[in-house]
Amino acid sequence: MPSWTDTLRFAFQPVVNLTTGGVAGLEILARPETGDILAEARRDPELDGRLAVLAVRAASRRETLLPLHVNVFAGTLADLGGLTPLHDAVRAAGRLPWEVTVDVGPPYTHVPQKALLEAVDGLRARGFRIAADGVGDGDAPLRLLTDLAPDLVKLDASLLSRPAAVRAMRTLCDQLGALLSVEGVESELQCAAARAAGAQLAQGLLFAPPSRLPTADVYVPPRTFGVLAMPRPGPSVREFVRPAALLPATASAGQVRALLTGSPEVSGVVLVDRDGVPVRSVHRSRFLLSMSGRYGHALYADRPAARLGDPPRTVGADATAWEVLDVVAVGDRDRTSDDVAVVDRYGRCVGVARLADLVRALAESRVEEAAGLNPLTRLPGSDAVTAEVDRRITDGRPFALSWLDVDHFKQVNDRAGFAAGDELIRSVGRALQQAASGGTRVGHIGGDDFLVLAEFEWLEALAAAVLDAPWSAGGRPVTLSLATVLCAPGSVTDHREAAACLAPLKKAAKALRGASWVLGRPGLTGHEVRRGSGASGTPAGYAVAEPG
Repeated sequence: MPSWTDTLRFAFQPVVNLTTGGVAGLEILARPETGDILAEARRDPELDGRLAVLAVRAASRRETLLPLHVNVFAGTLADLGGLTPLHDAVRAAGRLPWEVTVDVGPPYTHVPQKALLEAVDGLRARGFRIAADGVGDGDAPLRLLTDLAPDLVKLDASLLSRPAAVRAMRTLCDQLGALLSVEGVESELQCAAARAAGAQLAQGLLFAPPSRLPTADVYVPPRTFGVLAMPRPGPSVREFVRPAALLPATASAGQVRALLTGSPEVSGVVLVDRDGVPVRSVHRSRFLLSMSGRYGHALYADRPAARLGDPPRTVGADATAWEVLDVVAVGDRDRTSDDVAVVDRYGRCVGVARLADLVRALAESRVEEAAGLNPLTRLPGSDAVTAEVDRRITDGRPFALSWLDVDHFKQVNDRAGFAAGDELIRSVGRALQQAASGGTRVGHIGGDDFLVLAEFEWLEALAAAVLDAPWSAGGRPVTLSLATVLCAPGSVTDHREAAACLAPLKKAAKALRGASWVLGRPGLTGHEVRRGSGASGTPAGYAVAEPG
C-alpha cells in the first residue's frame, strides 16, 4: 500500500535580501498531490516533526548551498521539545544547524508558552536560528514575541497597508536584534512599501514563485529614492549578509575546487571547525589560480585546502557597515575583495559580507540623505529629527525638542533682500551645527524654521550659541525666538504630540521682545520665560533639568 510520503513533494521559495538583491535563503514548502497534510500536521505533532525532517532531506537531494527555512507549528515544538530528529537530519545532510532557520508558525493560542519557550531554547542551544512566522495576520501575542527573541520576524504583506504598524515592528525587531521580513509580496508597489517601512527581507511571487528546484535567479525591483526608508544611525551588517559556503577545516583542496567550479556564484569558501568557527578563508580567484598552475592539481588536490587559505576576517553580527569597512581597510591590500565572515555571539559563521554590497548600500544611503537635505543649509528636514524623537519615545528616554526661527523674517527679506535673508538662514544653520553635541539632532523644516532635538544638559549651551550671537541682515539687527518642550518618559506618545506641545510655546516666544526662549512641559499649563522682555529668572522648582 503506497505511503503518503510517496505523493508528497517539496517546493523551494527564495527569501530575498532587499538591500543586496541576493537570495538569503530558501523556505521549504510541503506540496502534497492529494489531501491537506498541513491541516493534519497542525493536529499531529509527530507528523509535523516528520515533515520537517523530510524537508531537510529534500533539500539535501537538491545539493543547494543556500540556508534553509523549515516550517514547524508552535504546538509541535511545545509537544515534542527540541526536535532531535531534525538535528540528526541536518547533520546527516552535511549541513550545520546555524544554516537552518526554524520558522515557528501559528496558531499560538492554547499552546503552552513555557513548553514552547523551552523548546525554542533547546533549538537555539543546538545552533538553529529561530523565526516567528505569521506575525500580523495570526495570533502571536507581543509578549510571546519578545520572549521568543527570534532572529527573524515574518510579517504578512497585508500589513503593508498599515505602514505605521510595520515601522513599529521594525523598531521592535531592532530592540530584539532581529531582522524583519515580509511574506506574500506580489507587486513592485508592495516591495517599495516594504523597503520604505524598514523591512530587510521579503519573499513572494514578485521575486520568484515556489519551484521544485532551488533557484538563486530572482527578480528584485531596483531601489528608488522617491520614498525614503526609515532613517537609521548606521546600517547593520546583518542587512548585507549573504549565505556562506562552508566546509570543514579538514576539507581537501579537491573538495573546495569541486564546490567552486560547480557554484559560479560563490566568491569564496569559509573553512570552519566542528563548532562552526571560521579558521581559514579561501578566496575564489586566488585559490583557482593556484590550482590551475602547471602542477597545481597534482600538488594540492589531496592536501588540506587550508594551506591555500588565509586567516579569516570576521565581524560580529551586530557590527555596522562602517565597522566592516574598518576591518577590510586593515591588512593586505590584495585581500580587499575577500569576503568578511559574519559570526554570531558564539563565534559561529552565519554568513559573509561582500565589500561591493557595503559600498553600494552606503553610497545609496548617502544619496537618500542628500535627497532629504535642505538645499540652502544642507541640513536634513524634519523627518530625520522626528524619526529620532519616536525612537527615544519608544526607548523611554527623556528629550528636549526645540523650535527656532527668525523674528519678523518676512520683513527682513522685504527690507534687506532675499540674498541677505538666505545668508542669514545659512549662518543660523551653521551656528546650530557647531553648537550641536551630545547626540543633538538639527533639522531645517523650511524657510526660517529649525527643529532641534537635544539632551537636557545641552540646552543652555545651545540657547546661548544662537540667542546671544549678534545677528544681522543687510546691516539691520535681527533676533531669534526659541521654544522648547521638555518631554519626560511617557509624557508624549509620538513626535506629533510633541510637536503639538511646541505650537503654543512658539507663539508665546514670538510675543516677547528681543531674543526670546520659553520652556514648557506636556500636560502642564503655562510656561517659563528664560529669555526675552519680561523674563524674571527661573521660578523655583522649574529649572532646566531631567524630570524625576
